[in-house]
Amino acid sequence: MKDELNVLIQLSSLAFHWIDLINNSSDLTCRLSTELTPSNRVERIIPWLYVKDTLFPFSVEHAEKYITANWDRNETQDAVNALIQQAKVDIKNNIEGIVPISEEETNKDKIIEAVVKNFRIQVKNDLKVAPVKNLQGLIWQEGYKSGSVKGHIYDDIPRAFSNWQNNGVKLYIYSSGSVHAQKLLYGSSESGDLLPYIAGHFDTKVGMKQETKSYENILNEIKCNGSDVVFFTDIPKEAYAAKAAGIRAILLDRPGNAPLSQEDRAVFKVIKTFDEVNIKLPE
Repeated sequence: MKDELNVLIQLSSLAFHWIDLINNSSDLTCRLSTELTPSNRVERIIPWLYVKDTLFPFSVEHAEKYITANWDRNETQDAVNALIQQAKVDIKNNIEGIVPISEEETNKDKIIEAVVKNFRIQVKNDLKVAPVKNLQGLIWQEGYKSGSVKGHIYDDIPRAFSNWQNNGVKLYIYSSGSVHAQKLLYGSSESGDLLPYIAGHFDTKVGMKQETKSYENILNEIKCNGSDVVFFTDIPKEAYAAKAAGIRAILLDRPGNAPLSQEDRAVFKVIKTFDEVNIKLPE
């Protein structure tokens, strides 16, 4: 069977990250061949300002309305119960402003008031935990359905996805946002439905993005060795975590992100855009 290229895109709420790997399906080993070519174009897949100024505020603004209107739905109850448990963790971690919610409380209005108050604080602190991300996903789903929210994707992304797919590339998304939220974003983008280009999704169920174990879990899922994977990220701590799992990491230097240190630049190769990477199947 011919070699198959798989691209794992790690898309956090803050920035864009991705893993390129080539899987030889005949022996379940992975091989990679990439060429980096110069380019002056600087683009990001999803602007942080879109997440910060549109998606996050939308979830906070509509949280109370959504929970109240959908109180009797199982997914809403699951989300509320998860946030009640998350509040206990946040209190132990001394997150300022979090209020305890008794599991014995039966007054719906009081529960909603406390959950929403905590949710606003959790979003403000950008807590990348499943209960927060799950509720955000449910709220965004309503926004996407109504047309109030559209996934903002840069123009080069649909072109890149199409080119990769045409060259035998499988794409996977890894994000601190839930799989549900990822699918909403890509399924309702301003450029149309991009889900057909994506073979699968990962979220924090495989682990946090700055933990080496997360990348080991991904390697196990994809059935590749770390030495056969290249990881692209604009967050150095994630690059170091991936490197510790035996993965080659390359840093993206994108506008608006924290500046990379000289040490980071010495440890990792640095690029500015997808156009600097020409992925080739091995011969």
